[in-house]
Amino acid sequence: MTLTRDPHQIAETLYHGQFCPMFIDGQDVPAYSGTVIEVTDPASGRKLAEVPRGGARDVDLAVDAARRAFEGVWSTFTPYDRQEVLLRIADVMERDWEKLCVSDTADMGLPLARTLGNKRRVIGMLRFYAGQAVALHGDVIENSISQSMLSFTTREPVGVVGAIIPWNAPTAASIWKIAPALATGCTVVLKPSEDAPLTPLMIARLMQEAGVPDGVVNVVTGTGREAGARLAEHPDVNKVVFTGSTATGKTIARAGVENLKRITLELGGKSPLIICKDADLDKAVPVAAMAVYAHSGQICIAGSRLFVAREIQDEFIEKLTAFARGLKIGHGLDEGTDLGPLINAVQTEKVEGYIAKGKAEGARLVTGGGRPEGQGYAGGNFLEPVIFAGVKDEMTIAQEEIFGPVISVLPFDTMEQVVTRANATPYGLAAGIFTRDLGVAHRTVKKLKAGSVWVNMYHAIDPAVPFGGLKMSGYGKEGGVEHLQAYLDTKAVWIQTE
Repeated sequence: MTLTRDPHQIAETLYHGQFCPMFIDGQDVPAYSGTVIEVTDPASGRKLAEVPRGGARDVDLAVDAARRAFEGVWSTFTPYDRQEVLLRIADVMERDWEKLCVSDTADMGLPLARTLGNKRRVIGMLRFYAGQAVALHGDVIENSISQSMLSFTTREPVGVVGAIIPWNAPTAASIWKIAPALATGCTVVLKPSEDAPLTPLMIARLMQEAGVPDGVVNVVTGTGREAGARLAEHPDVNKVVFTGSTATGKTIARAGVENLKRITLELGGKSPLIICKDADLDKAVPVAAMAVYAHSGQICIAGSRLFVAREIQDEFIEKLTAFARGLKIGHGLDEGTDLGPLINAVQTEKVEGYIAKGKAEGARLVTGGGRPEGQGYAGGNFLEPVIFAGVKDEMTIAQEEIFGPVISVLPFDTMEQVVTRANATPYGLAAGIFTRDLGVAHRTVKKLKAGSVWVNMYHAIDPAVPFGGLKMSGYGKEGGVEHLQAYLDTKAVWIQTE
């Protein structure tokens, strides 16, 4: 996609330190407390904007608005009406896609080429769920009590949905939560990360332009401890859907148990990527590298445990190192950037701590780990992409989710051994394998304990295909028809016909 003008100019037009209010009941509102959060560009440290520091009072107002809309105007919309709204949202977002992507990149650092490249996925998601809106149905079920009794089911929206999203994909994550809710007739209170709240606010206003009634989609900005916690525990929220860390997911699950609300959790991972001895290295190397480096490692499905057949380990590491050293580090809005910044200084220092621990525990640092120097890096949270060799399964860098540009290479000798080791983690979000042997691929896919498994590729996600984790990577699915069931209640109806 070719931009119509310089992305830095677009970003400056969008955000120049101004106040960006919350969006509740169709209105721009400040926080009840009057306090704000400063939003900065992770590539420069420059202030982009200020957003309200919403708290419990603000969440209550948003939930009340969502409840009124659910029981009022939104309940009068037919499936066809909801489909039309979703299609109009897709149209206005497609029209403003350039601005949305520049906003995302400025806010959280992902290179612009990648945010622009998400268009088909995000706009396709809206159009997919628009189609699903008119396909929802109950069933007529033959019962064994009496032929004079008619029994059937209806599918009804659960109600108000609380959606809490991370900072690493604001546009995609917002639509991933909102689209199925609107398709099924639910209303939404969205709480974006305080590190990247700007694009979700823009999306809410575009939805209003597209005809979404006031109160159907609300956005409350603030911290997880304040706004997020209240949304998770709110007694009038019927469902919570969360993407983020496993630790926070546990907290949300505990809060939801108090009033037995429905919960979907997409949490962390420590995903294995297996490179068999017969793999096509010219294809495997760039995929393995970008399975981690695509967002400077800040993706839940990062294939950060790279199991490589011992016979090809040296050659693979040599090619992987050359690829990593050839990546361009820079501002996400700069042309040609491959690796943008980490989200903030705290995360950068956390990743540096893992790098230090890896070296201390005996892993060999092959390349990377330093902070790039020179013009364009001042004030930014940049790290050179890291490759560790000689990594053992019990090392911290092979056990814990780092959320940074760190690849750990672990050699293996047999497929039986590597599958056992790949599964030896509390996580189960994703996995991958490169091999030319279809039989090996099939057998390995069956044995890997992960919600998504990719063969001779990595990181393919489509609106029609379910996505979600196992074990400590969460529960529930997003994507596909299965996704919609979590937003619906089933009601059994009996009618005596005589």
